[in-house]
Amino acid sequence: MSYSGTLSPARILDRPAEAVYQDDYRFWQGIPSIERTRGGRLYADWYSGMRTETGGNFVVVTISDDDGDTWESPRFVVMHDDPEVRVYDPCLWRDPEDRLWLTWNQSRDFYDGRVGAWVAVTENPDDDSPVWSEPIRIADGLLMNKPTVLSSGEWLFPTALWACHEPTEDHGLQHLMFSNVTVSTDRGLTFEHRGSADVPNRSFDEHMIVEKEDGALWMLVRCFDGIGESNSVDGGRTWTAGRRSHIDGPCSRFHIRRLASGRLLMINHDGFAERSDRADIEKQGNVKAWKGRSRLTALLSDDDGATWPHRLLLDERDEVSYPDAAITDDGSIAVVYDHDRFGDRAIYLARFTEQDVLDGALNSPRSAAAVLVNRAGAIDPEPVASVS
Repeated sequence: MSYSGTLSPARILDRPAEAVYQDDYRFWQGIPSIERTRGGRLYADWYSGMRTETGGNFVVVTISDDDGDTWESPRFVVMHDDPEVRVYDPCLWRDPEDRLWLTWNQSRDFYDGRVGAWVAVTENPDDDSPVWSEPIRIADGLLMNKPTVLSSGEWLFPTALWACHEPTEDHGLQHLMFSNVTVSTDRGLTFEHRGSADVPNRSFDEHMIVEKEDGALWMLVRCFDGIGESNSVDGGRTWTAGRRSHIDGPCSRFHIRRLASGRLLMINHDGFAERSDRADIEKQGNVKAWKGRSRLTALLSDDDGATWPHRLLLDERDEVSYPDAAITDDGSIAVVYDHDRFGDRAIYLARFTEQDVLDGALNSPRSAAAVLVNRAGAIDPEPVASVS
């Protein structure tokens, strides 16, 4: 297999006028990310293009200067000149120096076995015309969730080569077909592979890492039967044998991070049929009660992830998925997610506070649920299903 196209960078287009990138042209879209700049601007992105997840996919980036009430789309588009290369699974991240990172992955067709995680950075994300650095490739595999900044100052990027999809040819990277950790010890100047976790039954990995209060690292991984876990006590160099965690899930992406208060925030599916049945269901381990990608919920833990007693329902509908969150300097939270990628084809925003989650209700003045960020408008006579 030729990787020549995937090893060259995609291009970032500024306010592209071509019809192919506009809302009324896109047949489907999903897998969003969000970040807030130091100046308060919100960036959101997702990917689309073609009729499904394949070569020719591109990333759409949009901006809001009014806390998500209105959005400019498309503000930027990340695309590749090779029509067989897809640009996908983007992520936005504000680093400790207030720079905005835009990351994406490049593969030939759906999955070529090697892929590659790419990044571009802007140091002026609040300006009228943000300037992006030249894209660089930081790792084999995929990166689609925000990195973790350790107390040591190191940046850990969750990268992966999928074990759930065998490569079509021998690419020589079998040693990386795990939930990997790519580290930068010099604030993003250089990157290297540090370690890997082997979590059974993992699906697309989509892992995230949090630093526990005792300094250990806790990795959570998307699995076919819920959420798996592994731990490290040496900064991510070695990891314990993976296992299924005590956290359930419908085999979908989740989001976890530590808040300034010390609590852990998780955005996940609270998919049980009835809240009143929760205790019995959890006691019996009745996974059949899970209802899939519905009831997207914000959860808080007071005990470093052992329990999650505080819950705020964000969207109860079916086919809501792939949340990502941005935390503001004042502690408010913004979450984006997709809904029905080939039907409604919408990206939504939820705004709330930590206190809202503790209250179990959207009580804060600016809090809101299911705020529309973007909807694709093309009419597809034969919609297809999403792979991820």
